[in-house]
Amino acid sequence: MAVGIRQKFIGGTQANYDAAHAVMEVDTDPPAGMLVHSAGPIDGGWGVIDFWESREAFDAFVKDRLMPRLHGLGEQGFPNPPEVKEFPVHNLQT
Repeated sequence: MAVGIRQKFIGGTQANYDAAHAVMEVDTDPPAGMLVHSAGPIDGGWGVIDFWESREAFDAFVKDRLMPRLHGLGEQGFPNPPEVKEFPVHNLQT
């Protein structure tokens, strides 16, 4: 069953997101299990809402790609780790 994942990067900016997105290579090498990715400004920072085939697929992406590449960004990266919330998906249409 698909899951939704909301990430809040408190204090994050579009510049932080653009730097992170550039090194994730999602456009040229989509991560296994990612169904939909979206991002934009939120009160107090930057938000990402993704839909994944499973929580396990998201966790593998975080471990193998997201965190190692975010750590390599230094000052260009987000100032804080994300607050992550999973939510069940009842209906997903793309």
